[in-house]
Amino acid sequence: MRTSENTIFIPGATSGIGLALAIRLHDAGNTVIVGGRRAELLDEISKLHPGLDTVQIDTADAASIASAAQDVIARHPDLNVLVTMAGIMRVEDWTSPAGFLGTAEEVVTTNLLGPIRLIGAFIEHLRAQPDATIMTVSSGLAFAPLGVTPTYNASKAAVHMLSESIRLQLADTTVRVIELQPPAVRTGLLPGQENSSFAMPLDEFVDEVMMILAEQPHATEIQVENVKFLRYGEARGDYDHVVATLNRLDPHAGA
Repeated sequence: MRTSENTIFIPGATSGIGLALAIRLHDAGNTVIVGGRRAELLDEISKLHPGLDTVQIDTADAASIASAAQDVIARHPDLNVLVTMAGIMRVEDWTSPAGFLGTAEEVVTTNLLGPIRLIGAFIEHLRAQPDATIMTVSSGLAFAPLGVTPTYNASKAAVHMLSESIRLQLADTTVRVIELQPPAVRTGLLPGQENSSFAMPLDEFVDEVMMILAEQPHATEIQVENVKFLRYGEARGDYDHVVATLNRLDPHAGA
């Protein structure tokens, strides 16, 4: 993926990694459209960052995705990058259905159905572009589980395999599929994560992501150094140690 002269839609970018990446991509010379559910947050972003365009979208709602896609494409017919950023992380108690079922369904709807529906809404348009990219967002927890967030882990593992699979199907098209794999980053994904000593500072994470995009334009997995401990535990043969360390260090180490 080139780092400038793109038109990029990032739903789920009103805070955290999404917003930080949107600002950095805009500063690098891209047209960036930020998507989010809350109109007041979008208005605030427009005021603070007048170069960013915004659109209201609820990625847990199929009709909202379809409507927003029509709006974005109409306003930005040269759109060539979709970043499926939106996601939620919830702590669950799987010792009884009341402790996890409703939450698990919500996580799957947002974290898995959301990207599937987004890609479905934009794929025809992206395939018509001479150079297009779909950036999915998984997690280090796709490769090593945090015990308190089972469905989040599973949803991100599914996003990883989805990315691998659609990359194969789109190999002979103009659309590239790349997968951003964050480690724990100091955002509000889980309560208290902004101050977690285990989590990576947000600015450092985005700095490294932008460096990787610039230096490795053909990379299919965007991996900062901090995520490799989780990503390659099984390949290194120390998976059990990785899982034990992850769950001992920080019970709310979101990623």
